[in-house]
Amino acid sequence: MIKGLAISTVWVLDQDRAKEFYTEKLGLEVRTDMTMGEGGMRWLTVGAPDQPDVELTLMVPGSGTDPESAEMIRKLVAKGALGAGVLTTDDIHGDYAKLKDRGVEFIQEPQERPYGIEALFRDDSGNWFSFTQHREGGLDLDQAWSS
Repeated sequence: MIKGLAISTVWVLDQDRAKEFYTEKLGLEVRTDMTMGEGGMRWLTVGAPDQPDVELTLMVPGSGTDPESAEMIRKLVAKGALGAGVLTTDDIHGDYAKLKDRGVEFIQEPQERPYGIEALFRDDSGNWFSFTQHREGGLDLDQAWSS
């Protein structure tokens, strides 16, 4: 049976730039940075220091895809059309201020939602993320569905 999610791919336009963004601006740590075989693809993963069992693979389009699909992915990433996931915090306002000071581009300031407080930001390639502080006690489904 499935036991959980271990690695998820985030398509990026430049791995060196993405590595800098995810580590220096977001505060994630590099887990793996290696080349697979001679002249092979670069396997670059990052993760939250307090969550060792989950990694994001920062992958350039073209690794494992045909050239036409890789170009489509690059265009979607650059356009800002792809959401890459939800990153959580327990101090949305404080972390929002820190990340903004580090140069993270927010496309939505923290706002109240039925599930907590959410802000939206873009990475250096154009992917957008939800940055969320969950409501204490969890999600009130009655409230969420009536909103």
